[in-house]
Amino acid sequence: MKSLMVLVAVIAGLLGVPTIAKAATVPALPATGGPFPIGLRTLHLTDQARADPWVPEKRRELMVNVWYPAVPVGRAPLYMTRAESAAAIAGRKLDLPPDTLSKVRVHSRENAPSLPGRRPLVLLSPGAGNNRMTLTSIAERLAAQGFVVAGIDHAYEAWATEFPDGLRQCVACGRPNDPWPAAIANRAIDTSFVLDTLLKDSRWSIDATKIGMGGHSAGGSATAAAMAADRRIKAGVNIDGPFFGTVSLDRPLLLLASPIGQKYYSPTWDETWPRLTGPKERYLLENSGHSSVTDSAILVDQLGLRPHMPAAEIENQYGSIDSRWALDFYRDRLTASFKQWSAR
Repeated sequence: MKSLMVLVAVIAGLLGVPTIAKAATVPALPATGGPFPIGLRTLHLTDQARADPWVPEKRRELMVNVWYPAVPVGRAPLYMTRAESAAAIAGRKLDLPPDTLSKVRVHSRENAPSLPGRRPLVLLSPGAGNNRMTLTSIAERLAAQGFVVAGIDHAYEAWATEFPDGLRQCVACGRPNDPWPAAIANRAIDTSFVLDTLLKDSRWSIDATKIGMGGHSAGGSATAAAMAADRRIKAGVNIDGPFFGTVSLDRPLLLLASPIGQKYYSPTWDETWPRLTGPKERYLLENSGHSSVTDSAILVDQLGLRPHMPAAEIENQYGSIDSRWALDFYRDRLTASFKQWSAR
């Protein structure tokens, strides 16, 4: 199977190509489009029962962002930490101040008190090489519509994710043998551990009967794997992720594809389709790119990077579609789907 890494790029959508750009304005994520103000808490979780699959001498650690309906008090959080921003910009050879990506304007309030009421939960898993922040626009839309949203950083599977003891680099990226079948199975275990942890924490007031999951690329693959392993997850959305192994599901699953995702991964979708016996839907967003669902699609434009990127990279990652329109499509579609499923 074609490696997931073929379609992966970090926030600038580049693969080590030097890029000259200057940020004329402070970049900003789109408005939430929902009635609720939102809060954000960042959790550092350690699964003491499990060794890390990439660094076996360590216990499995995860960084998790939780977005939730909140009282609108407090300061806005950083989009990325300053260390993450500097590492991403240096790694992509961008001519930008090193703290540029930490200054991206978001719409949540750091550690704000949560609003009362039982809430459905959506878990989000990012693409291979990407960290949890790349799905912030999706998360903020869902939280503003009344969901608790947990974005999971799977340790050593993203470039330069900051943990309390410093930056963790991507061990899985660039391996000579495809590491992702094993990584997807591990992500399913990560997901169940995060779910166990959140359900025990009264701060979130999660309705345990209304849990969904969505993911991009490897995160979409992980969504299907987690649903197969954990029946608490009642519905899912797979965006441009292949199926690994034999997957059978009897719960709702929405499949959303870009043209390049369809090109590489549709054989696994076709093979799995008959075994999806619950409500299911499959949709191709024409002229989109593999990363159109991520924040990078609009940040590339706001930072003036697009004219300096290779044409093939633009086509594969972002397509010819208007990036804001595409991101709004994904935000609207995920929100509508999870609202429909959580209302059952």
